Amino acid sequence: MEIKSTKLADVLTLELSGNLDTMTAPKLEETIKNELTDVKSLIFDLKDLEYISSAGLRVLLKAQKAMNANGGAMKILSPSELVMEVFDVTGFADILTIE
Repeated sequence: MEIKSTKLADVLTLELSGNLDTMTAPKLEETIKNELTDVKSLIFDLKDLEYISSAGLRVLLKAQKAMNANGGAMKILSPSELVMEVFDVTGFADILTIE
């Protein structure tokens, strides 16, 4: 998985490509931990993400909880059909803001 990080003022955008799974989730978790300081809006651009596992879902849920605790917002942009299906089946589509 590749992560492209862009921070403008208090908005952090993370563009993910490849697979977000057990092997790559720790890398994303570390990136979020290191870059979430002073962020009020966290955006995940998933247009190039091909696969997400339960480990990846856990990282997204943890990020959502961190943003909620800090009074910020998080949204998911452009998930692929396969990733959206995982969000639907797991109920994540109901708890995440997906555009």
